[in-house]
Amino acid sequence: MQKGIVIKSTGSWYLVKNIETNEVIQSRIVGRFRINNKYLTNPVAVGDEVEYIIEQEGKGMIKKILPRRNYVVRQSPRQRQNLHLLASNVDQAIVMTTIIDPELKIGFVDRFLLMTEAYNIPTVLIFNKADLYEAEEMEYYEEIKTIYEKIGYTVMLVSAEDAIGLEAFQTLLKDKTSLIAGQSGVGKSTLVNSIQPQLELRTGEISDYSGKGQHTTTFAEMHPLTFGGSIIDTPGIKLLAFTHLKPDDISHNFREIFKASKDCKYGDCSHRTEPFCAVKTAVENGAIAESRYASFLQLLEETEDQNYWERHKDA
Repeated sequence: MQKGIVIKSTGSWYLVKNIETNEVIQSRIVGRFRINNKYLTNPVAVGDEVEYIIEQEGKGMIKKILPRRNYVVRQSPRQRQNLHLLASNVDQAIVMTTIIDPELKIGFVDRFLLMTEAYNIPTVLIFNKADLYEAEEMEYYEEIKTIYEKIGYTVMLVSAEDAIGLEAFQTLLKDKTSLIAGQSGVGKSTLVNSIQPQLELRTGEISDYSGKGQHTTTFAEMHPLTFGGSIIDTPGIKLLAFTHLKPDDISHNFREIFKASKDCKYGDCSHRTEPFCAVKTAVENGAIAESRYASFLQLLEETEDQNYWERHKDA
């Protein structure tokens, strides 16, 4: 039995790098696997440490997935009843976005943080394309930065075009395994290429028709960094749904809401219509951002309504 780490997932086949020799073997796996009693659309994730054997023709067979210290999982966009692993055994997650081109969807940021918060994965918010920001965009960025830094997240402003924040970005990645994700078109690949050009990650343009980014990363893949560490690049994410969660999962993983909820009069307060709700009071006095509270309410509705995404998936 040999030990390796999964560096690329293509759905049915996996590339496994031998931990001792660095040899890369194309491997497969047999069987179905679960997390939290839900089946996985991809039983093995990039970042997984595995044990495998060599079969005929030099192909590998993964026999065992070693215990994960953490993982990032989302609801499968095509099979709502199943889960999809984005990555495992990461030191940090980076959600990349931009104020414009494409326009910021702050709800997406909150959804991503919900994914990582549950597993105590440090998460950094990277705002890219700073070279495009005029005074209005910079003011909006500063508002958002204040909101998220106040609740304990690191926020960075970068631009591959004007080399803004690149040294800080490289320092952030050094000697760590970092999951990098974001919606299509925010410039993930361009930014990574700017500090590690030999990777030559594929880049794409924003569609003139839809105003949205085009997918350039097809499968999740781990790339080593010459200055130390590695990144796990993921396909652009269009949608993050959470109907597999329960309302308590939502409230426990919005940091500031969970903290404020300890002062609610009722232990089962949903923070919507109940009297003497400390969370609503915090929103009213500005201690909790209205945008975060709106994301919280939206996610509560989705978890309580299992048919939500069937009605809204084409909206």
